[in-house]
Amino acid sequence: MNTNRFILLSCGLFSIACLLARCASPIQKAEAENKKSTEETSSLETFKLTKGQLSSSIRIPGELIAYQQVDLYAKVSSFVKKLNVDVGSVVSAGQLLATMEAPELNSQLAGAESRLKSQEAVYLASKATYQRLLETSKTPGTVSQNDLDLALAKQNSDLAQFQASQAAYREVGDTKNYLEIRAPFSGIITAKNVSAGAYVGPSGKGSEAPLFTLQEQNKLRLVVSVPELYSSYLGQHDEVSFSVKALPNESFKAKVARLAGALDVRLRAQRVEMDVINNKKLLPGMITEVEIPLTGGEHAFVIPTEAVLNSTLGTYVIKVENDSTKWIPIKIGRQADGKSEIFGSLEESNQLVKLATEEVRDHEPLTAQ
Repeated sequence: MNTNRFILLSCGLFSIACLLARCASPIQKAEAENKKSTEETSSLETFKLTKGQLSSSIRIPGELIAYQQVDLYAKVSSFVKKLNVDVGSVVSAGQLLATMEAPELNSQLAGAESRLKSQEAVYLASKATYQRLLETSKTPGTVSQNDLDLALAKQNSDLAQFQASQAAYREVGDTKNYLEIRAPFSGIITAKNVSAGAYVGPSGKGSEAPLFTLQEQNKLRLVVSVPELYSSYLGQHDEVSFSVKALPNESFKAKVARLAGALDVRLRAQRVEMDVINNKKLLPGMITEVEIPLTGGEHAFVIPTEAVLNSTLGTYVIKVENDSTKWIPIKIGRQADGKSEIFGSLEESNQLVKLATEEVRDHEPLTAQ
């Protein structure tokens, strides 16, 4: 009897002990975790804040255009007599491209020449008359002063008419010279819109399309619209690299030659032009991908991106001051290669937490390492 009672009492005590152990284990576990968390947060790795230079780049689309391009029209209404070039022809400055014909111009030139000769004869006659009267007037009483003045006036009038006839003759001659179409600069004929015998004239008066399109391709212009945010990073003579889809394995270089100096009101971007020496691989009209380096001066604080705390309240860095933490609000600049530019109420040599998380509370005591 006593033995059974002892066994029952032992079992009861063992059950109570197990129950107490089971109840105590979560409490002890929580205390252990809190102790571990306190030990982890009480000692964090920090670094000294310094100013640095962050180098990165952006890629924006650009376009290659001809360094010079011109559409050639006929100056006067005429017919195409002969074409000396075709699409793809390489021409030099002053080379004859086409010859036109306008029969009425020949008649106008002949008429202007006849009038010029007639007026020249009239002028020479009046000049001779004046000279004879002038010589005769040297003998007193032979010629009145009035007759001499009239002869001089007639000579001057005929001279003016003669000069007008010369100008009219030159005008018709210059117009006839327009029947020859010559290249204004060296380049390549990229378009031809007429054939021999076609009626041509100034734009809207016989020709809607130009006779030829001439482009200079030995040197090209790379045109890029740089957004306002990055316009300060590109200056005169800065070098950029670019690529084209037609040659994906090749990279080309270009230097900034011209800056617009103003932003486009629609795009809010600055037009930038680079000169590209063409090696016959590039063509006007190609779309390019331009890589623009963004290298600023050492005027901003540069820190590891992991040291930036992005919380629901804003963007912060955690500063260690007087053995406690302090959340400092900041603004983020450029980011590249795991680093970020930051701007805020900070000074050089401030100690910041290297790995910023929300577990590190504001105004929490710790020991900096």
